[in-house]
Amino acid sequence: MLVDSHCHLDRLDLSAHGGSLDAALAAARQRGVGHFLCIGVSAENAAAVKALAERYADVDCSIGVHPLDLEPGAEPALDWLLGELDDPRVVAIGETGLDYHYEPKAAALQQASFRLHLQAAAVCGKPVIVHTRAARADTLALLREAALPQAGVLHCFTEDWEMASSALDLGFYISLSGIVTFRNAEALREVARRVPADRLLVETDSPYLAPVPHRGKPNLPEYVREVAEFLAELRGVHFDALAEQTTKNFRRLFPLARVGG
Repeated sequence: MLVDSHCHLDRLDLSAHGGSLDAALAAARQRGVGHFLCIGVSAENAAAVKALAERYADVDCSIGVHPLDLEPGAEPALDWLLGELDDPRVVAIGETGLDYHYEPKAAALQQASFRLHLQAAAVCGKPVIVHTRAARADTLALLREAALPQAGVLHCFTEDWEMASSALDLGFYISLSGIVTFRNAEALREVARRVPADRLLVETDSPYLAPVPHRGKPNLPEYVREVAEFLAELRGVHFDALAEQTTKNFRRLFPLARVGG
């Protein structure tokens, strides 16, 4: 069984499945995907992701505010975060983090929000899902500052081995998406070869970043199969072994998730 450890089910382009989320999830299940973690990115979509976790037994959700969804003066409040995280359907915090690639001028705002999410993680004990892009040093600095006792994950990892190694030293997991299949991603493939088997997750980040051979099309949870197959070949292991290991890792990282199998 595979787990899509990071997908945005409320944002999928469902045209390939007649507009039906039921059909999209059924197609993924038919390809061996047995669980889905639907990610919160804002206060506005918190209700939507919780509703999906309520609707489907094989869907859990996270709550958080993405660094690119922040607006000055409308930062998430700690009491709001903790209230949302108290819901049993919510198994993780995020996604949160830093993204200076698109909004370098918002660095201070993003750092304040990231600290708030890490503070909430320290209070509730749920794992944190971290988005990081063009903010390597600050992301690691804030994670070290937080010194969380529980693990988290750097999702859709696109950085180099030095950053991956530092995150692993802090107890974090590394999640790889379809980007690892892209022709120009050799540096990322080197990371993918070196991540310890017990710290590796797979994801789609759908509807974004569809893997080869679907690149350029809307991404879907069923395509986590392509990510896992590519990684198995890259790492020189049997697909079934990689699927079993990454699912085991997901269960360990997200102990509140309702993962069957």
